[in-house]
Amino acid sequence: MPEDATGVDGRVADAFNDVVHLNERMARELERLSKAVGKQGKLNQRAFLGDVEGAWAASIGFVNDLIEDLVHPTTETARVIGAVAKGDLSQLMALESDGRPLEGEFLRTAKTVNTMVNQLSTFASEVTRV
Repeated sequence: MPEDATGVDGRVADAFNDVVHLNERMARELERLSKAVGKQGKLNQRAFLGDVEGAWAASIGFVNDLIEDLVHPTTETARVIGAVAKGDLSQLMALESDGRPLEGEFLRTAKTVNTMVNQLSTFASEVTRV
């Protein structure tokens, strides 16, 4: 909207332009985050818009919570598989995260990894016994 308007029209135009500007910043930040986390595997990256408040700050918080909720099972899976690769068959995936039980695909994956580790442990015990 025009930036040279005055009075009520000017205030409305300024408010609208501020929202458009914040929306553009949000889009650029989400694009950056998509590349960093989703494509480049930089799992420590989080969204940041600077000094925003209200729904803008809440939206950034929700995006960061989502990333954390997706990253945790990935790093936990990598931890257990890394232990198995080193011969440590005592490590299992937790079936909860931050005090909440895993659900859905996260729970299915954790149970599958734990079953795999338990089966490998059983096979290793049998081979050792024989």
